[in-house]
Amino acid sequence: MSEDDEDEFAEDDDFEDEEDPDDLFAVTPEPRTVCHLCGGASYIAAPTLAIIGGAPRTVDNGRECPHCNGARTFTGLVPPL
Repeated sequence: MSEDDEDEFAEDDDFEDEEDPDDLFAVTPEPRTVCHLCGGASYIAAPTLAIIGGAPRTVDNGRECPHCNGARTFTGLVPPL
């Protein structure tokens, strides 16, 4: 392995330094609780009746979670109620 090959690998390691502010599993200084209703997905199922091809079907449109209002987490430790 030459020194040029080692330099190429060193340049590829830079992508790990980027942080995603919406990362549900990121380490934070304060404790967080994942929403108990949506499980951190920020939306819940909203089944609706639809007529597709002349036959009645149930369609899941999904809607914003009313418990966390789409935030996915709560600050602090929140027990399920």
